[in-house]
Parts: sequence; structure tokens; C-alpha cells
Amino acid sequence: MTTAEEAAWLATQRPSRVREVQAGRLAWTEIDLLDVESGSARPLRDALEVFGVRVNYLPVGQPRHLVAALDGSRPIAPYVLLACHGDEGRIIVCEELADELATFQPFNGSLGPAEVRAHVRLPGSTVIVTGCDTGHPDLAEAFLDAGATAYIAPREAPFGYASVFAPLMLFYELTEQRTLPQAVAHLRAHDKELAMWELFQRG
Repeated sequence: MTTAEEAAWLATQRPSRVREVQAGRLAWTEIDLLDVESGSARPLRDALEVFGVRVNYLPVGQPRHLVAALDGSRPIAPYVLLACHGDEGRIIVCEELADELATFQPFNGSLGPAEVRAHVRLPGSTVIVTGCDTGHPDLAEAFLDAGATAYIAPREAPFGYASVFAPLMLFYELTEQRTLPQAVAHLRAHDKELAMWELFQRG
């Protein structure tokens, strides 16, 4: 089968970004997946790869790992997914760190708006956060100030497996060629737990 014949055949198939992978691309997009002691990042990685997404798995064992991943010193993927816990508008980061390590961290305990503005640089990335209460407008604004084009997170505290399902449904919708606002709208319409996720963007 020639390239032209393959393209013609793919055009007859159900529309999906996965067709790009079928046509020879290694992935149709890329995610930096930061595992901030969430317990769900590895299953998320496996599932997201099914959608034809390249996943860069980055375990975070101390706050400076998060900074090293997101401070702009390395290429940042188009999507950044923080699998984490949250509380009152902050991302919890390695709370129980030994004193010997805590002394040398850029911050300790949690990542809030001030820490994001000080340490995070995300030029053009879409940020997705799974932690409870991380959809606070102040935290969203900080990520947008740091260069993110969009920020998606729950305003309240969805039950545990909703935080696993939300990014999967979001990327299902994106793989189905929905726009980001359409994908988030479908996510929020699913049920009251997923309705907690908010999309923040600037005009």
C-alpha cells in the first residue's frame, strides 16, 4: 500500500487523533505526568498511552524535583498533568520530608500561588491538576501568570477515583478531536463529581 493509498484508507475510518499514530507518528501529543505521591499516576500513564499519547513519567520525591520539572530549564510538554493531593487552594508536595532534606528545598509542604510564580515556567502548556481544592482561582491565576495557556482542576473535593477518571475522560475527548473547552464541557456534564473541574483561560 502506498502512502497515498494509506491516507485515503485512513480518511474512511472513524475520525480520531489516533489515526495520526496509525499513519506512523509515535504519538499525537505529549504529557509531562508528575507523580506527586498520588498513588494513581502509574495507572494514568498506562491508560493515557492507549490514546496515542507520549507520557513522560516524572516522580516527585521532594519539592525541588517539582521545580526541576517545571522551572523551564528543560523542554515542557504541551500538557502537564499533576497527579497529586490538594487542600485549600494549594498542591501538597512531600509533607513528611526529613529535616536533613527539607533544609535544602526551595519550599516545603505545599505549592501555592506564591511558589508557582517564584519557581514555575510553563510557556504555552495546558496544566491539569487532580488534587482536591486545586481549582481555586488564585492558584489558577498563578499558573496562567507562569505561562500556562489553560489550567484545569477541581474547585472542591471529588471522591478518589473521580480524580483518576477526569484526566482520562478529558483525553478521550481530546483524542476524539474536541477542542479543550468542548472536552471540559463534556467532562463537567458527566455527573456532579466531574462538574467540580473548572477550566481557566485568559482571553
